[in-house]
Amino acid sequence: MPDLIEERSGVPVLVCDPAGPPVATAEQALDLIGAAFAGAEVVAVPADRLDPGFFSLGTRFAGEIMQKFVNYRLRLVIVGDITAHLAASSALRALVAESNRSDHVWFVPDLAALDARLSART
Repeated sequence: MPDLIEERSGVPVLVCDPAGPPVATAEQALDLIGAAFAGAEVVAVPADRLDPGFFSLGTRFAGEIMQKFVNYRLRLVIVGDITAHLAASSALRALVAESNRSDHVWFVPDLAALDARLSART
């Protein structure tokens, strides 16, 4: 399945294909932002598509990517099981907890959890 814009809980979401290309650079994140400009408000990226450096906060890759989405006024949602990454980093646990309290970047275990979060907002 290619990356597709779907309406989920009344919100247009670019749902990224789990088998799609990895997001390992800022330019690749900008490609997703560009694809979202076809009408999406939210970009749902499978956690497995993100370079492992995203979850190692010392690389600053996560902050760079998250800031790009904020700058373009798009919500970024990381979808998938990141338990192993969370177990390895208290800083990442804090970032995820803080992000999930905001409205810009969310970490959810699956698309059903994304639908529930979107439904709660409307």
